[in-house]
Amino acid sequence: MCGIVGVLNLREPQPVPEGILRQMLSMIRHRGPDEFGIYCDEWANLGNARLSIIDLGGGQQPICNEDGTLWIVFNGEIFNYIELRPDLEAKGHRFKTDCDTEVILHLYEEYGPDCLKYLNGQFAIAIWDTRQRSLFLARDRMGVRPLFYTVRNGQLIFGSEIKTLLAHPNVIAEIDRDALAQVFTFWSALVPHTIFKEVYSLPPAHYLLIREGNLKLNPYWELDFTVESSNRTPQDYLDEFEQLLIDATLIRLRADVPVGAYLSGGLDSSTTTALIRKYTQNPLDTFSIAFSDPDFDESEFQRRMAGILGTDHQVVYCTQPEIGQVFPEVIWHTEIPTLRTAPAPMYLLSKLVHDHDLKVVITGEGADEFLGGYDIFKEMVIRRFWAKQPDSQIRPLLLRKLYPEIARLGGSSETFLTAFFKKNLSNTDSPFYSHLLRWSNTGRLQRLLLHQPESSLERRISDLVPLPQQFESWSALGQAQYLEIVTFLSPYLLSSQSDRVAMANSVEGRFPFLDYRVVEFCNRLPTQMKLRGLNEKWLLRQLASKLLPPDIWQRRKRPYRAPIHRSFFNADSPSYVADLLSDSALQDSALFNPLAVAQLVRKAQSGAQLSEVDDMAIAGVISAQLVHHLFVREFSSRQSHLTDSDRVKVVNGSVNSEVAA
Repeated sequence: MCGIVGVLNLREPQPVPEGILRQMLSMIRHRGPDEFGIYCDEWANLGNARLSIIDLGGGQQPICNEDGTLWIVFNGEIFNYIELRPDLEAKGHRFKTDCDTEVILHLYEEYGPDCLKYLNGQFAIAIWDTRQRSLFLARDRMGVRPLFYTVRNGQLIFGSEIKTLLAHPNVIAEIDRDALAQVFTFWSALVPHTIFKEVYSLPPAHYLLIREGNLKLNPYWELDFTVESSNRTPQDYLDEFEQLLIDATLIRLRADVPVGAYLSGGLDSSTTTALIRKYTQNPLDTFSIAFSDPDFDESEFQRRMAGILGTDHQVVYCTQPEIGQVFPEVIWHTEIPTLRTAPAPMYLLSKLVHDHDLKVVITGEGADEFLGGYDIFKEMVIRRFWAKQPDSQIRPLLLRKLYPEIARLGGSSETFLTAFFKKNLSNTDSPFYSHLLRWSNTGRLQRLLLHQPESSLERRISDLVPLPQQFESWSALGQAQYLEIVTFLSPYLLSSQSDRVAMANSVEGRFPFLDYRVVEFCNRLPTQMKLRGLNEKWLLRQLASKLLPPDIWQRRKRPYRAPIHRSFFNADSPSYVADLLSDSALQDSALFNPLAVAQLVRKAQSGAQLSEVDDMAIAGVISAQLVHHLFVREFSSRQSHLTDSDRVKVVNGSVNSEVAA
């Protein structure tokens, strides 16, 4: 795992001072603290910060092909690199290293952009072709690894994190208020947008080819939820799924360093951890989060699974004040406002991994998206069933099964739940039916914004969430899954809760459920193999029943959440909260209505029970104010530089010579 940066002259050759590349790299030292590499010529400049995991001694970047005409910097892992190499060698390619990075380079030399179809991994790639004077940038299918770019003063500037771009003297941060409105609807800015004006995210499953000053963006893979036509039995599906998930898990253990695992106590991580224990003899460290607040704590199930699997289990104990204390550092790494504090405990968890000298963990993200695990999918099923008889008094009672804790409260709570889910109940022809209720609810937060969107929510959704041509032919579940993946999985979950907070502590997450073979298999499944009635992840539960005790594999899914307003308003409230929410700070950022924020703060300070929307508002306002403070006002004070003690490999492409600094 690494971080990459680069500067490409689009119009005419001009030297880029090496110091700029060093400054850009220094901003992502956390992504790759082991060693650094720089390539520079009069057109292109590439940089890499390396976290050594494979070929520890020989994989330093940048790496070139046999004649020095192609140069690569790379962030990520290619899990099938061992299988790809022999065919390349048979075609005459000569290797200097044993790392996966060089396999990508020779694949590109052989197949051009089509090389991406061969890769099973999580990656952000930059390859400079000195003969064609072309730059190839690519990102993995699911968007596990980030890649950002901007064009300023005739230069394309790119990097694994936005702070690398801001370290370039031509790039100044400015909040994009339209993107802020997206965050206050979808939980994140939607690709290709970021929270900063004219800074873009390369979309998942796309590559960008830059030649003669022209940028051409191309897809190389797409989600397809077309259900296969077959007479296969449930056992047939289970057998294939089991073999795919076993292989997806085991190839993610490939590393020249120890690999650990996150263990949440839920179905997904328990299954992949059980597979590791069953099919390897490796000693295994597992890691989990325990909360002081019992409403969020699952440590009982975590300890039980660790005991059953015989792992060396470590726990980070997370309190509400700790979440508030680390929140500014979390936002520094996520680089975007958030409506949740959930990234903060994940940041503390990755720090625990780092403190135990591990660089790699297996984790369970993706199972909910591709196997129908989220409540939003079950809500959609109930509402579509209810919509067939909208006046029924019986059908909405299914909500009790989905939310038994609400039903137990009875009375007004249950009445409110029914009224909430009945909104736009009959609008089943809308392509956004499954998610419109959630987005409308979150969109209420926009009342806090100083500059609110003028167009309607549905109009903005249609503009921001383009639908593939075959979307209408998919099942209702397939449509809902697609929306969840493109608006939530990559923009928020794999970014703010995964890559960014893990790499903040130099830890690489690996995701067996996001192996593209597993994804394609799940997307072809009949609906009842994923969501059977209101039983989510049916096929995964059948597999888990062979590996886990019944109280784990039969357990109702519990969403991962973390305390919000009490993390900021408590006896030890961090001082930055009052500073950022002061009238002067709000006027300075000009993002929010100070009167609306003041009313929200008084409500939080009163100790009253806040609604979910108010909780999200607290997190959203504080995090947006932090983004403004860290990246717009005070960014220069956090800039750093590589030092003389850093291991830096410098390649001068103009003379094709290498020197070590």
